Amino acid sequence: MKIYFKKILYLSVFTATFVVHAGSFEDFFRAVRSDNASVVNELLNRGFDPNTPDEQGQTGLLIALREPSPKVIQALLDSPKTNVELRNAKDESPLMMAALRGQQDLVAKLIARDADVNKPGWAPLHYAATNGHVAVIKQLLDNYAFIDAQSPNGTTPLMMAAMYGSTAAVQLLLDEGADTQMKNEQGLTAIDFAQRANRPDAVRLLSTAVRAKRPSDGKW
Repeated sequence: MKIYFKKILYLSVFTATFVVHAGSFEDFFRAVRSDNASVVNELLNRGFDPNTPDEQGQTGLLIALREPSPKVIQALLDSPKTNVELRNAKDESPLMMAALRGQQDLVAKLIARDADVNKPGWAPLHYAATNGHVAVIKQLLDNYAFIDAQSPNGTTPLMMAAMYGSTAAVQLLLDEGADTQMKNEQGLTAIDFAQRANRPDAVRLLSTAVRAKRPSDGKW
């Protein structure tokens, strides 16, 4: 009889725990989307794992960045349990998303939490260059981002800036020493990217940089 009651007790505790966790799961992601930091903090204090993914595999931090939910972002960054390197299905990290949006303060906070500045493959610098966020590009370079980082298909930040970014972003990367001669898997250089995007301003800057780096032929 004691064994029977003990089994019933264990089953009741397990069921209650499961129900609480299920409710916490729903409450957590609802709070993330509505930027309700107080509920998020309450759940974290009760032991909810901030790295729990939702049904689509997105963590609370990535969802908060997407919404955006700034108060929840801060609450999650304040939690030492939050893994700031967990990525979405496209292998995008929170730092990449912050860089894409030009969010300098958030980039600084993520770097302070040891976010990977030089993530393999597509890197935060690629994303900052894509939208021409000069301040974030400089911020990443100041934190030792590899200026000629190559994506899986060999694309560099300079190529992304040449095709999609701003003239100022191209100029900054050139000033910081980006390699104009590198080619992606299709054999395209940054100038080719700029030409394909019909960016005469970028073509002019890149062409000038290429000419400046050509060795002298000794003629006067």
